[in-house]
Amino acid sequence: MLKHNNRTSIATIAQRLKRAGRSAVPALWLLSDELRLKDPRAAIAALPRGAGFIFRHYGLPNREQLGRELRQHCRQHRILFSVAGDTRLAARLRADGVHLPQGLAHHAIAARQRNHNWLITVSAHDQSSMFRAATSGADAILLSPVFATASHPDAKPLGPLHFALLARLVKIPVIALGGITAANARRIQGASGIAAISALGV
Repeated sequence: MLKHNNRTSIATIAQRLKRAGRSAVPALWLLSDELRLKDPRAAIAALPRGAGFIFRHYGLPNREQLGRELRQHCRQHRILFSVAGDTRLAARLRADGVHLPQGLAHHAIAARQRNHNWLITVSAHDQSSMFRAATSGADAILLSPVFATASHPDAKPLGPLHFALLARLVKIPVIALGGITAANARRIQGASGIAAISALGV
């Protein structure tokens, strides 16, 4: 019950942020993780309709097969399905979008040419990478880490104040990612939504 309440609270805060920013980009995003969320099916089913799911699981030998299963699962629950780091795989899976790591931000233009209907998100971790993402043709940026996170324990958190300052520097939606919980989500300002792994797990 506590996990359900936390997930609901984060979803509510994300939706409030979206209304403030008037963005068409999903307010809530779940990211898959090979270690912390091996099988995201239950977490996907628990998301509110219209949320987004980013399929990572980079190292799996059967990544495409799992991607097909999760894409169908997302369709059943009306969740946007995005593939991380591989536009060819995204095309084969008939994904709704593509998520590009910070180092591949320059591929956003080619991704847009490949499929005009894709929703393209790009990761950023500082001001310079955020500007590159904003000028790459992306629809939104996932800026992280806002708080200390188990995914990148050595990364220095931006903190909610610095995050808000950076988010205001670009015109496209900025999604908050990294160490977000039901408790600290209330401290986020300037975002158009929230992305998480463990906090949205089941």
